[in-house]
Amino acid sequence: MNQAISVSELNNQLKGLLETTFSHVYVEGEISNLTYHNSGHIYFSVKDSSSTISCVMFRGNASKLKFRLEVGAKIIISGSITVYTPRGNYQLLCNSIEPSGIGALALAYEQLKTKLQIKGYFNKAIKKTLPIYPKIIYVITSNTGAAIEDMKKILSSRYPLCKMILLPCIVQGENAKDNIAFNIKKADLLSLKNEKYNVDEQVIIVGRGGGSVEDLWAFNEEIVADAIYECETSIVSAVGHENDFLISDFVADLRASTPSNAIELCTPNINDLRLLGDNIYNSIESSYKNILFNKQQEISSLKQSFKQHSLKNKFEFIQIKIDQEKHNFNQVHILKLKQYQDNINFLNSSFEQNNPKNKKIDSYVQVSKDDKLIDIDTLDKNDILSLQTPNNKFSCKIIQKEKIS
Repeated sequence: MNQAISVSELNNQLKGLLETTFSHVYVEGEISNLTYHNSGHIYFSVKDSSSTISCVMFRGNASKLKFRLEVGAKIIISGSITVYTPRGNYQLLCNSIEPSGIGALALAYEQLKTKLQIKGYFNKAIKKTLPIYPKIIYVITSNTGAAIEDMKKILSSRYPLCKMILLPCIVQGENAKDNIAFNIKKADLLSLKNEKYNVDEQVIIVGRGGGSVEDLWAFNEEIVADAIYECETSIVSAVGHENDFLISDFVADLRASTPSNAIELCTPNINDLRLLGDNIYNSIESSYKNILFNKQQEISSLKQSFKQHSLKNKFEFIQIKIDQEKHNFNQVHILKLKQYQDNINFLNSSFEQNNPKNKKIDSYVQVSKDDKLIDIDTLDKNDILSLQTPNNKFSCKIIQKEKIS
């Protein structure tokens, strides 16, 4: 019986055989699963219609590339086979890479993209607005992947007021495109026939977690694009493929980078709503207090104005004016009376002083001419005049008139 060898020994023998036999090979294929590592190394796979092989190009050779590798590009590799013995894996170690035209999948993608763009599938003017406060979210994805569990957790903590309805479907493989399109139409029909909520209160999310271009290809199929375009309910494309856009991303009303991100884009944060509610309450309370204060001030002002213009105040004011007028009248009257009294007193005093009875009349006579009192200075020489005293009357003749000054 042949002696058994260890797994490590077998892998070492295969390593020697493969690396010796395929020390210098040329391989043509299409790029997939491309990763530019921070170290500068490039990890990817090349494939044809039947097979795939892992490839690596280390930093030294990668820095000499004249172009950037892209998923779907068809290339020709010059390199060798290397075996990683701990796992028994082999890969193609690339020394140089040359382009060999665009890959079949990438070409199909560009052709469909151009076709749908011409048909108006990507027109921003026809994009529907997502509901601000959705009542139902229909999720079209696999029911076994991690994506749906993440979506449930996020919705539960972020916006538990919204109901999620899962429509499980196949998201990769030959039948995926038909299954995805069928469930989009089904979700749209459920939304339109919902008697409790309007169509603009519901939203559809279609997507899956990340994967290779081949894994995600169902979302680049025309049948899926048609279903999204014809959907009357707002729809979000949520495929975990952040770097590049899929056809579903262009056609949908909104693109999310991941299924979890789709939940965040479709729903408000309930904590933000709580804060908003508090702010609105505080604002209303503040406004109410300001209005109440202003009304109280207005009432106080009206009361004061009413008090100032009341009949009682008017009568009091009029009474004060009357009293003031009375006082003023009395003051003026008293002053006038005093003035009149002073005048009377002055006249009495003057009369008493000038009363002939109160004067010494020995040297005073009354001069008259033709029985008329006259001014003695008007008399001339030879005029006849009368001089009268209280006791006597004398007839006289002017003998001489002489001016003194």
